[in-house]
Amino acid sequence: MGVRAARYRHRMMDEARSVGAMIREWRQRRRLSQLELACDAEISTRHLSFVETGRSLPSRAMVLRLAERLEVPLRERNVLLTAAGYAPSFRERPLEDPELRAAHETIQALLKAHEPCPALAIDRHWTMVAWNRAVAPFLEVKRPELIKPPMNAMRITLHPDGLAPRIANYLEWREHALTRLRRQIDLTADPILIDLLEELRGYPVMETAHPAARANPHTAHHRVAIPFQFMTEAGVLSFFSTTTIFGTPIDITLSELALETFFPADPATAQALRRMADGWRQ
Repeated sequence: MGVRAARYRHRMMDEARSVGAMIREWRQRRRLSQLELACDAEISTRHLSFVETGRSLPSRAMVLRLAERLEVPLRERNVLLTAAGYAPSFRERPLEDPELRAAHETIQALLKAHEPCPALAIDRHWTMVAWNRAVAPFLEVKRPELIKPPMNAMRITLHPDGLAPRIANYLEWREHALTRLRRQIDLTADPILIDLLEELRGYPVMETAHPAARANPHTAHHRVAIPFQFMTEAGVLSFFSTTTIFGTPIDITLSELALETFFPADPATAQALRRMADGWRQ
């Protein structure tokens, strides 16, 4: 367990003696005042204060209303409900569960439809749960342990024996990835992500490997997104990435899944992907 994760766990054990302490923790994490949260939840500031200090026990509906306004992850909403003495509301089932069959088939169809562009599905800890054929070239790494299940997309990307030496704009992409992970920690307070961030920050920082792929200071400000630039035998491939999540999920597994899809950022990359697809058909 990392130092920061251990501190967080101990702090939560000290502060989370009641559901009120937990709600206060989430409110402070969202940088909201009691007045702001009370107005958003349509309750009085006095009532919210009583809930946070343990002078008043919130109803089940009130716990869920506050959790919704605070954008608390479904997994943690169950924790709030349990702390308040209520049964959890949200189930967690493996993606292979028959009740999630439709969602699983949808994920597989979306990944396949995105070919020849790379696409993968990840869980809340960046564990790869599914991917399409175009991801295969990105799984060629020096250290075989990195691509043994469970495979972590962040670890594979930034590890010095992973993809890092082949990322042309490594410094830029590393900062983007770590910033994204820090933002995720701010939203979820997940101790496993805190440990992952510590690990990634401990990797040696390499210089950009491909000078031609460095951002041109005269044109960088015209870009609309940070590209992922990957060195291959065919040259530097450049991608823009997008993230897709399930809308209004009520299952914990679905709420924590995301599709990471990559699109060609220039004509040369699009052409290289078409050639790759032609190779599949032969």
